[in-house]
Amino acid sequence: MVGVIDADIRKARTLPAAFYRDAVLFERMRERVFARSWQLVDGAERAAARGSVLPFTLLEGCLDEPLLLTRDADGTLRALSNVCTHRGNLVCTAAATLQGLRCGYHGRRFALDGRCLGMPEFDGVSGFPSPSDDLPRVQLGELQPLLFAALDPAFGFDDLVTPVRARMGSQLVPDPDGSRVYEIAANWALYCDNYLEGFHVPFVHPDLAKTIDYGSYRTELFAWSSVQIAEAAAPADAFLGSSVAAYYFFLFPNVMLNFYPWGLSINVVVPAAVDRTRIVYRTWISDRSRAGRGAGGALDRVELEDEEIVEQVQKGVRSRLYDRGRYSPTREAGVHHFHRLLTRLLA
Repeated sequence: MVGVIDADIRKARTLPAAFYRDAVLFERMRERVFARSWQLVDGAERAAARGSVLPFTLLEGCLDEPLLLTRDADGTLRALSNVCTHRGNLVCTAAATLQGLRCGYHGRRFALDGRCLGMPEFDGVSGFPSPSDDLPRVQLGELQPLLFAALDPAFGFDDLVTPVRARMGSQLVPDPDGSRVYEIAANWALYCDNYLEGFHVPFVHPDLAKTIDYGSYRTELFAWSSVQIAEAAAPADAFLGSSVAAYYFFLFPNVMLNFYPWGLSINVVVPAAVDRTRIVYRTWISDRSRAGRGAGGALDRVELEDEEIVEQVQKGVRSRLYDRGRYSPTREAGVHHFHRLLTRLLA
């Protein structure tokens, strides 16, 4: 149904409109794309102390996989399944500092590395405990200060994040006032399509357009990510020693890391249904004195402008008279790259 996107952007056609409205294709995408990708662990910084146990849901609202961050006495951080290997109960339901784990259903005990240590009334069970009784481990990837987890990744973590490592700064601290959740009546991929090009900025974001030099706006592509680079219209709004106002990194399939002179804003795109999307927004601060200026200034307004146009496009792709479009080679390379990665995993 989706087909192949031509590698030559000059010849390629976009994803068909059916991609953005087909419920069966949406379910296939959930398993083939999201269950095989790296996802941000929101609030992972709360598991910094030894003995920390932090339950979380991987991509809540889409994958809904119950997992657990643990940091043992040696300081080793792990991600484990939060489902007891006896009868499927959740092992832990609240953040805590513990020496070990105990299921509240029948008392099965686990070490903080996931090893099953035993349980009541299991005397005489052959070969118990065995490795199959341990809590399964999940892969972790660190992009300090951010943490990612993956169930069965189709690509390596370094292949995803190496281009962005140079922009991460150790001085970033989480901003408790910078948390939002937005609900959008549109397919998740339409939101990503919109993010991945600056083509729409002069038309949809007139105030943002005044802060950047649209003529020099450019996109760089990597194996599983891309970055859009916006130069500042006013030198005072650029990074120190640079002309750049913002770096917009996209980590396939759904994480956006936006670097500004004041710090980092993060958008995690959560597919809730074929025509409903949740955006989890977080900020990390490096220089609060530069907040509210330039390309990283009125982000709430920019977000609402994006949501309005994306919801409008969702109505358009339901049309019986529209199938698919073409790409601008100069302005939509990021969208073309995203579509090729999507069809690669869906195939």
